[in-house]
Amino acid sequence: MRVYVPLTLSGLAEAYKTGELGSGPLAAYAVTPGLREWYVSDDIEELEYAALNRAALASLRLLAADAGAVRRRVVVAVDVPDGAASSDPDRALDPKALGEVRVAGPVALAKAASVHVDSGDAEEDVTAATEVLAAADGGDDDAQFVVDGAEDHELLWFATQEIPNLVVLGG
Repeated sequence: MRVYVPLTLSGLAEAYKTGELGSGPLAAYAVTPGLREWYVSDDIEELEYAALNRAALASLRLLAADAGAVRRRVVVAVDVPDGAASSDPDRALDPKALGEVRVAGPVALAKAASVHVDSGDAEEDVTAATEVLAAADGGDDDAQFVVDGAEDHELLWFATQEIPNLVVLGG
């Protein structure tokens, strides 16, 4: 099963140093029944893209909580055994939890398929979004517009062999 783990560049640096994304349970995003129902598509590539975008939003939340982090969203796509990730059925259709899963046990960085990171061009919009995220969550339409501006930036795709170069960006 492919899951998308939200991180920051400093979180990616730590994963590179330790060799694992976390010891578990680890928050991630995947194609869940709730995401399928919300997205209304049978195209697995579209569904995985939706899960990736949900993880990118979670990465934005991590950035909002860490004022010192480089303002680039980071998502690691990783393959875990079927059954290693589970969603909370009570939150399956909660818009804030769509695609959310918990991965039990440690997740080795070696299982990563790819890494997705904002380009430098996105930093200004990502910074602005982190500053208004709480207001957007509270229903402020103007703040949501700013968050949407960050989400308009496509994350760049990187092979796992490029992680050492990405870690340098994180300082």
